[in-house]
Amino acid sequence: MALLDPQKIWMSKQLPTLPSVAIKLLDLARNPETELRDVVDLIRTDPATSAKILKAANSSYFAFRSEVTTIDRAVPLLGTTVVTSMALSFSLVDAAMTSGPMVQHYTDYWRQSVVQAVAAEFLANQTACGPGCDFFLAGLLMDLGRLAMLKSVPREYLPVLTASKAETEPLHEVERRMLGIDHVEIGQKLMEQWKLPAPIIKAAGTSHSALTELFELPAEGEGLLCRVLAVASAAGEYFCAPAKGTAFDRLQKLLSAYFQFSPEDIDSYLNSTRQRIDAAGELFAVNTDEIGDASELTALANEQLAQLAMQQHIETTQAQARQQTAENEKRELELRNRQLQIQAIKDPLTSLYNRQFFDESLEKEICRAVRCAEPVGVIFSDIDKFKNLNDTYGHPFGDQVLQQVARVFADVLRQADVLARYGGEEFVVIVNQPTEKGIEKVAERLRSRVEAEEIRFGETPVRVTVSVGAAVAIPRRNETDLAKRLLTEADEAMYEAKQNGRNQIRIRSLMSEDDRRMTHLVSQRRLSRWLVSRQLLDIPSISQALLQYESRRVRIGEIAQAKGFLTANQVQAILADHTQDGERFGSIAIRKGFLTEDDVAQLLAYQQEDPVQLGMVLVRLGLMTQQKVIECLQEYVAEAQPSHKRMVTA
Repeated sequence: MALLDPQKIWMSKQLPTLPSVAIKLLDLARNPETELRDVVDLIRTDPATSAKILKAANSSYFAFRSEVTTIDRAVPLLGTTVVTSMALSFSLVDAAMTSGPMVQHYTDYWRQSVVQAVAAEFLANQTACGPGCDFFLAGLLMDLGRLAMLKSVPREYLPVLTASKAETEPLHEVERRMLGIDHVEIGQKLMEQWKLPAPIIKAAGTSHSALTELFELPAEGEGLLCRVLAVASAAGEYFCAPAKGTAFDRLQKLLSAYFQFSPEDIDSYLNSTRQRIDAAGELFAVNTDEIGDASELTALANEQLAQLAMQQHIETTQAQARQQTAENEKRELELRNRQLQIQAIKDPLTSLYNRQFFDESLEKEICRAVRCAEPVGVIFSDIDKFKNLNDTYGHPFGDQVLQQVARVFADVLRQADVLARYGGEEFVVIVNQPTEKGIEKVAERLRSRVEAEEIRFGETPVRVTVSVGAAVAIPRRNETDLAKRLLTEADEAMYEAKQNGRNQIRIRSLMSEDDRRMTHLVSQRRLSRWLVSRQLLDIPSISQALLQYESRRVRIGEIAQAKGFLTANQVQAILADHTQDGERFGSIAIRKGFLTEDDVAQLLAYQQEDPVQLGMVLVRLGLMTQQKVIECLQEYVAEAQPSHKRMVTA
């Protein structure tokens, strides 16, 4: 259903209007200097209104002891506010009386308005909130917007009213959902046009507000009227609307919170209000026979509340089940995504990384090594005579060999190394922080462990060996083809091992003599090597610590400045050349005479192993005490000071 354009209501010629006598009465009521005689004279000008007020004065609703025969006597007895309320009420009665298909909805509106007026007046009198007649008028006008919508947009409003009767949802919520506007908003605007008192307009606007908002209202002044109308609105829903359960629950909470009513007080209030409704019905020609007894309505309301509680429990249970299903589906989806991610980077036969992941990892490792001026090492291996194994024992056995060799390689290598199946029977490794001797040792361990592995075809032992080639280099800035060169050199070294009889290793270094010398110097100056050389820790212990140590890379210029090797100006001068031609930071520093080769080696050692961080790992693992670590660091740093400071000390 399309939302309603509010302008259609305001442009309608069917909007309810006030007769001239009612408008003048409102003007007199707003004027503090108005005298009783003015009100009497005004009412006399409208015989119809005069007759209705006289009839009201003699009704059971007011129950005066003697008959009232003249307007001169009726007005003083009723009071100006009551007379004004009566005049407005009779105007609304006339507007609500109609025929045709909407007649029942007009009747429902007017009946509920009268009930709300009675409920507001009786509560005000019972709790000494103020003159009951003021609250009667406010309760009567509270739902004026319903009348406006009935008269101006009946075609659009009828489906809303039908839906509201069939559901347990309050009318204003159905209106908002189906039309985008509710009768509360319409009523407030119409009251403003009629220039009704501002407190009544405000109270009508808050009558259907949430309990949390209502409980924040003040207990005096306009807030008191808002409280009473909120109770009256709930009473109107309770007596006249289908959603009696929610209305009764709201009514109980409001009366308990606002006026400290006990359950017995609430029952008494509803019973007394019900009796007053019949008297008001006679006064305003409203049939109240359809409104049930208060005790019957309460029983019906409690039954609805029980049904709502059961429905809510079922909905909560279903919602929990849906949430659990959604969470299970989410976990399954996440697991599936992880599996797909693994499949994208893993070889399905050996569970090693695949070639694509290896190529990407090698490029990343080269970029890292460029920043840190560290070596990059690649090992390339191939299972010897693998085609013969397949031809002799079959492809399933060939797959078994591939899997066993993969497991051997994985056992030999460190977690920081990257092992992948490159294709067919070829395996490749990115060796983490290699040296020429170190990569040679790793290659030899791979070869020897495969040779020693017991591989059987059934009960028959099968000899399996690998040929291994390796290449190591320190990448230079702006070098774009190093990954390809490393793989080519390692591959050629591996084929050289095959040509020389297989089951061998061959190593190729792409490092210059300067690179080789610097790498050796850096290795000698690292804290881990320093501790081993002084027999403060053995190799297994320091290896254990290095596995736990997480390198936090810092630019060499920052380290040099922090350790006192270079000034800020010297660092900027080096960086200027570095940016221009891509020469390494250390090489520029040596060329400019700022640092010696030993100084650069020490700075690179600091970059690879932060002494403080490594010391904390040693303490955490219990390999050294904190005091011992502090003493060692002091000695290590003293020996590692810049060359110009060592010369001064000497």
